[in-house]
Amino acid sequence: MRANPWMKLTMDTWSLGVEASSVIGLRTLKMAAGGPAAQTEAALMINEKIASTLALQMRAMTGGLGITPHGAAAKTVAHYRRKVRANRRRLSKV
Repeated sequence: MRANPWMKLTMDTWSLGVEASSVIGLRTLKMAAGGPAAQTEAALMINEKIASTLALQMRAMTGGLGITPHGAAAKTVAHYRRKVRANRRRLSKV
C-alpha cells in the first residue's frame, strides 16, 4: 500500500517552516550585531529572495513544476527547502 503523497508534502512543508524559522533567527542575530556583515547579509537576503522567486516562476512558466497540483506543490516546497537549507548551513558556521 502506498503512503499518502499529501502527507509527505505536509511533513516537507512543516520541515521548511522549522528550517525557515531557524534562518530567521540566525539572520536576526547577525543583523542585530550591525556593521558591514549585517549590511552584506541584508543585501544577500533580498537578492536571493528575488532570484529564487524568479527561478521558480520560470520553472512554472516552462512546465518545470509538472501538471498536477501535488507535483507543483512538492516541487515548489523542494525548491525553497534547498535554498533555506543552504542558508541555515551558511549562517550556522561560526
